[in-house]
Amino acid sequence: MTALDPFRVDVPADVLTDLAERLRRTRLPNEIPGIGWEQGLPLEVLREVIRYWLDSYDWRVHEARLNRYEQFTTTVEGQRFHFLHIRSRHATAVPLFLTHGWPGSVVEFLDVIDPLADPADPADAFHLVVPSLPGYGFSGPTTDTGWNPRRIATAFGEIADRLGYQRYGVQGGDWGAIVSYNMAELRPERVLGLHVNLMNVPPPSGEAAAPPTAWARRMGRTGGAYDAIQGTRPQTIGYLLDDSPAGLAAWIIEKFYEWTDQSGGTFVLTKDQMLTNVMVYWANLTGASSARLYWERRQAPETMVPQRRVSVPTGVANYPGELVRSLRPHAERFFNIVHWTELPRGGHFPAMEVPDIFVEDVRAFFRPLR
Repeated sequence: MTALDPFRVDVPADVLTDLAERLRRTRLPNEIPGIGWEQGLPLEVLREVIRYWLDSYDWRVHEARLNRYEQFTTTVEGQRFHFLHIRSRHATAVPLFLTHGWPGSVVEFLDVIDPLADPADPADAFHLVVPSLPGYGFSGPTTDTGWNPRRIATAFGEIADRLGYQRYGVQGGDWGAIVSYNMAELRPERVLGLHVNLMNVPPPSGEAAAPPTAWARRMGRTGGAYDAIQGTRPQTIGYLLDDSPAGLAAWIIEKFYEWTDQSGGTFVLTKDQMLTNVMVYWANLTGASSARLYWERRQAPETMVPQRRVSVPTGVANYPGELVRSLRPHAERFFNIVHWTELPRGGHFPAMEVPDIFVEDVRAFFRPLR
């Protein structure tokens, strides 16, 4: 049995000092007057982020919030894995993996951990496992190739074994959805339910895909530029992401603005939420290694879609601000869909944007499966 080593977040003071010095020395490019968002994150938005980061943001407050929860690291196939492990006080709680994507982290789930683990009704309680993907955050950089979604799913299954969980649910969005697909396909006898907030599968030959989402209509081809870069040149973009905190923040925060649901006319994420997520990348030097997952996907495209129909009961939460979606008949070719909801608000980061809606949909899906 490989050890589960207790872990606490404790970013060295010299890392924070170096960060502040780099932020003060940031060289910003010019901007075409009046261009707005047409060429990317506006200059004034980044200036305000840097000002707030230097003058108002307190990492230690958010570090302490992470450290409220029990955390561990373990090694699988030579790769370090970090995860939060929150055991509910309710004995009937069901184990549940919550898996993030890019440019997210375990920070995505901070507002939903307590409601999921400690509800008033024991019938809604979960023991939570919240892992950092390999190459992301406190799992640290990857040191070899091959960490595609299926290999990650296998490693998460090993972590479940080490925790002693024989039956568990899986939930994810973005890369977390793809990893969760694979967990359900690889271990159908162990996964009691699969819940995702991103469903993206190809239509049958000759059939049209789902109509473009609001995001796709707004962004068009430019919306996939990050994917093309990270999928082909993660090392090159990594020199920027791991050397310049302002560059890392611009690369990530642009996505928070573009991928959240702003149909109500307001931007719901706070600077503290966004910067805490950025800090998890910066403090662990994982800008380049997180981007590599896009390169790995191109080496193993078969890991993006189940190779056989997944028998595990599957729930799909459709948020109006999501980037892409599939039609239910197309999803049913690959999954045993038993729960399909159209939710009123939320985008690509629902656990951060609309935690109350996220929690209720997860509860509703798992209630009949316990």
